[in-house]
Amino acid sequence: MVKMMLVAALLLLAAACCTARPQNDVEVVEYESDNIGIGGYKFSYKLSDGTTRTEEAVVNNAGTENESLSVRGSVSWVAPDGQTYTINFVADENGFQPEGAHLPK
Repeated sequence: MVKMMLVAALLLLAAACCTARPQNDVEVVEYESDNIGIGGYKFSYKLSDGTTRTEEAVVNNAGTENESLSVRGSVSWVAPDGQTYTINFVADENGFQPEGAHLPK
């Protein structure tokens, strides 16, 4: 389950990267990470091309057979047409749940 959520989050990031406007000199403007390997993690970054990403995860029911990871986050990027797109998402025991104004309901 956790592996599936991680794969879904990585696919989302890959999709955002593929649709982002190509630039040669993209730089990391801000980066924060808090990950000690237990109990969850959080990170965020901003790039000079307008791309941003935040993600935070918590472990639910740690040490039990019902242990699960709940992940919340968002990713934004500027498309070639100049419009900024944002996807907010939750990935938990109910699967990957993206939301965005440009996504079908």
